[in-house]
Amino acid sequence: MESNPRRIIPLEPVETHIQVVNSHFIASLSPARTIDEARAFQKEIKARYPDATHHVPAFVIGHGNAVNAHCSDDGEPSGTAGRPALAVLQGSGLGNVAVVVTRYFGGTKLGTGGLVKAYGDAVREVLKLVKRGVQIPTLTVGVETPYPWYEQVRRLAMQNQAEIQDTTFEVTVTLVLRFPEAAYQAFHEELNTLTSGQVEPVVLFRDPDTAFPL
Repeated sequence: MESNPRRIIPLEPVETHIQVVNSHFIASLSPARTIDEARAFQKEIKARYPDATHHVPAFVIGHGNAVNAHCSDDGEPSGTAGRPALAVLQGSGLGNVAVVVTRYFGGTKLGTGGLVKAYGDAVREVLKLVKRGVQIPTLTVGVETPYPWYEQVRRLAMQNQAEIQDTTFEVTVTLVLRFPEAAYQAFHEELNTLTSGQVEPVVLFRDPDTAFPL
């Protein structure tokens, strides 16, 4: 793995609902690698719930010292919606993430403190559902192996953090594997030892910014 702190990201969109007094809150979360993606997600949620009273956005794009963060109250009293939503999002440790909290007003005012708690709680609840990954450089590798070595090669790949993306059984077995870049060298060396250099992996491509499951 990288020597820098790991860049934790959400792997897929999630959504949840909470009820506070008579108001209904829908917290929608999505990966967003850019500000444009975060704003597009906000528009998508507005289109999904066009009759809602408020759509409160918050996003954190980037990691460490290179972060763009944004929030808006979207018509709620100043500081009662966007800021608490963003504070919870920032506290999660996630980067490249966008949240929209949609509110259907139920006729009973929650007050300043009630709003702060409701928007913060909505984000906390959706964060509980997030599948987390790490953003790292990866290598996609092809390995063609005779059948007698197939199981050993597969186990060796898994021991070195590989994801098996494809397996083709023909005269030989061809595996397409994706490794964290930092783990690939160990696999290459161990494969060379196992097969006495007779099976040579081929690097198909490098992705400098892959969402890799934790």
